[in-house]
Amino acid sequence: MAINGISKSLKLNFGLINYENRYLTAETFGFKVNASGISMKKKQLWTLEQDDQDGQVVFLRSHLGRYLSTDKDGKVNCESDVPDSDCRFLIVAQSDGRWALQSEPHQRYFGGTEDFLTCFSQTIGEPELWSVHLALHPQVSVLSVARKRYAHLSDSMNDISFDSDIPWGVDSLITLVYKDGKYSVKTCDNRFLTSSGKLVNDYGPDTAFTLDLRADKLAFKDNDGKYLTPTGPSGTLKSGKATKPGKDELFDLEDSHPQVVFQAANKRYLSIRQGVSISANQDEETDLETFQMEIDQNTKKCMFRTNSGNYWTLVVHAGIHTTGTEIEPNAMFDIEWLGTRVALKANNGKYVCNRKNGQLAAVSDTVGTDEQFSMKLINRPILILRGVNGFVCHHKTANTLDVNRSVYDIFSLIYSDGAYHIKCGSGKFWYVTSSDVVCADGEEPENFFLEFLEHGQMAIKSKNNKYLHADPGGTLKCDITTMNSCCLWEY
Repeated sequence: MAINGISKSLKLNFGLINYENRYLTAETFGFKVNASGISMKKKQLWTLEQDDQDGQVVFLRSHLGRYLSTDKDGKVNCESDVPDSDCRFLIVAQSDGRWALQSEPHQRYFGGTEDFLTCFSQTIGEPELWSVHLALHPQVSVLSVARKRYAHLSDSMNDISFDSDIPWGVDSLITLVYKDGKYSVKTCDNRFLTSSGKLVNDYGPDTAFTLDLRADKLAFKDNDGKYLTPTGPSGTLKSGKATKPGKDELFDLEDSHPQVVFQAANKRYLSIRQGVSISANQDEETDLETFQMEIDQNTKKCMFRTNSGNYWTLVVHAGIHTTGTEIEPNAMFDIEWLGTRVALKANNGKYVCNRKNGQLAAVSDTVGTDEQFSMKLINRPILILRGVNGFVCHHKTANTLDVNRSVYDIFSLIYSDGAYHIKCGSGKFWYVTSSDVVCADGEEPENFFLEFLEHGQMAIKSKNNKYLHADPGGTLKCDITTMNSCCLWEY
């Protein structure tokens, strides 16, 4: 649990990729395992658990809640619902970031290909090496376990610091980039962290770190075997002296919630600068004009939290104040998506209105000009999308976009008066063709509209009022008007 109560640590599921670029898979029937998965879906997800008595020993639990095990003859299955002695493994990390998994009781190594997996090899060869691929959306907030502070791009813009009490604003967005079995740490302005702590524009050996999983915590090891750690008063992130991760080298990953600013019809930003009441009276975007959106998983209603940790809440006489300290009905709002604008409905069934004095009140029965707000997402300048079948990535030969890839492309998200333009690394833009296919080679930007509908997921609507969705053929298309799961994107 985060110290500010806003987020919870993410459960670290991952995939294991063998030397033939296939994922370790736990089949639903028969408790069999193979290495035939071509992408990371539910059957390819594994969770690491550590032995309470011996921290070096780990257990690998499948999506079915069963544990990987091997007998003395090297026969492998994933049937046990409790971690017995045959389920005990040791991780032997290699310099290239891959793991060898050694049976602790039998001292043999686990490996193989397709349906021919055994744990009988006495030595580590290519068939016994596995790459670790985290199964989470790569844009996260990072918490230092020892310091209990969050990472952000420092005020000097030269490094990453761990001195924030809460992960607030665009500077706190960290992107983990997976490549060739290793991970890089990227800041909100698209720069990579090096082991020396400097930020650079281009990926290189000095920006690639081996992932070290310790139960639900992470450590990052550089090419010299040293671990990243916060150093100095501001917690500058760089490689330290440790060759084994202790508490100082461990990190928690948390969801990076969307953070937004609102502009009322008077063209001024909603702010808490004046106290507990919310008023549209500011001309600049600061932390006091920024609000974190948290969507309740049961009701799908939205809560808005300030940087001091309080919620918007409906008070007497229909005012909206930032005095809420817990999740309760008066802190929840329905959002109506109106293209470039949104309307908010409070728990009293009335729409939130911007009064002439700038203050908010839930007093309106219908939506007019004073009930409409532009809502700008500020902490996703770079955009990574994952749908039901995988990540969004450029097609290898065409100008279309794939939606079923285990790797992803990073796009720029550019705000434009309530709409958004999506820009590729090439400088080209997304657009929708007359045949409802989304292409990525547009010379001019096209408007798209974001709708935040689920915890951690959003829908994207085009100017023709249709939703972008994952087509069964693996292409990003825009030809349906009714929401379904294929229209939802982790962002």
